[in-house]
Amino acid sequence: MSSNTSVKIISECKEKLLAAKSDILNRMIESKREYFSRDKGLDEGDQSMANLAESDFLLTQERLRKQILEIELALSRIERGTFGICEETEEPIEAERLLAIPWTRLSIEGAEIQEAMKRKFAIK
Repeated sequence: MSSNTSVKIISECKEKLLAAKSDILNRMIESKREYFSRDKGLDEGDQSMANLAESDFLLTQERLRKQILEIELALSRIERGTFGICEETEEPIEAERLLAIPWTRLSIEGAEIQEAMKRKFAIK
C-alpha cells in the first residue's frame, strides 16, 4: 500500500470493489439466464432479431468480464501493496478518484497524459 493512501481509504475501496464484483457477477448470471430462456423457435423474420440479441448478449458479457478483470487487478494491487499508485506517473492517485473509481490505475494527471498520447498518435 502506498504510504500516501490511508488504510481507511484502502479498506473502503476494497469493500466497494468486492461489492461491484458481486453485482457484476449477478448481472452476468441474470443476463445469461434471460438469453438462454428466450424462445428458440423463431421464423426467418425473427432470426435477424435473434442474431442481434445474441450479438448484444456477447458484447455485454465481454464488457462485464473486462470490468471483473479490472476489479480483480485492483484487489491484487491491494494485496501487493501497490494500490493507489498511478501506473503512468508513479505518483499517488487522488483519494477522491479512488473512492469514486476504485479500480482506476491512473491519477487525473496520468489519465490526461494517456489521453494526450492517444490524440497525438491517433490515426485519422
